[in-house]
Amino acid sequence: MNTDTAPKKVHQGRNIKRLREMLGIKQESLALDLGVTQSTVSDYEQKEQLEDKILEKVSQALKVPVEAIKNMNDEATINYINTFNDKVESFNSYNCTFNPLDKVVELYERMIKDRDELIEKLSK
Repeated sequence: MNTDTAPKKVHQGRNIKRLREMLGIKQESLALDLGVTQSTVSDYEQKEQLEDKILEKVSQALKVPVEAIKNMNDEATINYINTFNDKVESFNSYNCTFNPLDKVVELYERMIKDRDELIEKLSK
């Protein structure tokens, strides 16, 4: 019986790419913030481990904690996405606090009243 209790390696470069994509940031944009080229950002995203000073700069540019880059793993990400997707229905089910049809009726009644007043003034 072989149980794998060794901690799984975290691919920091892949985590940077995931976070960047989740935030809708292009490599060029991140490169500009870091003061490096787009190809350097691409290189960062290919590396399994990065220097702490690079991680610090990237985390500041992405506005995420360094720990998010260091500790995020595939399983946790998938779990988060699945949990988020389970909750999506709650965003779509909202109760309207007013009846739009009532507002339309009120508008027409006000317009008819204004028209009647105008006709009355013109007929005098």
